Amino acid sequence: MLSAFALALLLVPLPELAEIPELADRLGPAAPVAAVLGAALLLIVLVPRTFITLAWGAIFGPWQGAAYTLAAALLAAGLGFAVGRLLGREFVAERVRGRLARLDHWFARQSVLGVITVRMLPVAGFGLVSYGYGTTGARLAPFLLGSVLASAPSAFGYAAVGASAVSPDGINWYAAAPAALGAIATGVLLVQGWRAERELRRARAAAGSAPDQAAAGSAADQ
Repeated sequence: MLSAFALALLLVPLPELAEIPELADRLGPAAPVAAVLGAALLLIVLVPRTFITLAWGAIFGPWQGAAYTLAAALLAAGLGFAVGRLLGREFVAERVRGRLARLDHWFARQSVLGVITVRMLPVAGFGLVSYGYGTTGARLAPFLLGSVLASAPSAFGYAAVGASAVSPDGINWYAAAPAALGAIATGVLLVQGWRAERELRRARAAAGSAPDQAAAGSAADQ
């Protein structure tokens, strides 16, 4: 694939940055359908969603590019889930034992928040996670909703970055969305970690004082 891309860069004439948004005008009314279906197919064949969102932001602008990539993410998540359920669920259900069986039950009980959490973890690409979810006992509706919600922040952020790339003379403040969201998420994690550490210290202190009180009580009885 890298060799093919390098050959394409050498042989295919590259458009100017200002001409990239005009690619959508050439498709006319079919541009939204082509954008959603094309992005969904690319996600299904495991092309990273970041690259697609950047490209769609450059071609369609920040808002339309984000909307098309979110629609494509919903479609690709459903297709990947269906493929995993049809081709892999029976195989997995017959063979999981022990910890894997408990993990499968956890996926089956998952809510939308659980799907968002898994989507946020850098464990695999968007399409591969969709295939994997289909092989578990997860429910379709929470999976689809969680996939879209988890994709929304990066969709708007990277689409804005792509749109800014084709208009370097202007300032697109939406391009700061990924950094802003990352800063907010980091702050939330730090606060949660600090609270968890404080609760752990309190629990340890309470557990340590309990034996001392018991020993004091027995000494008083004697």
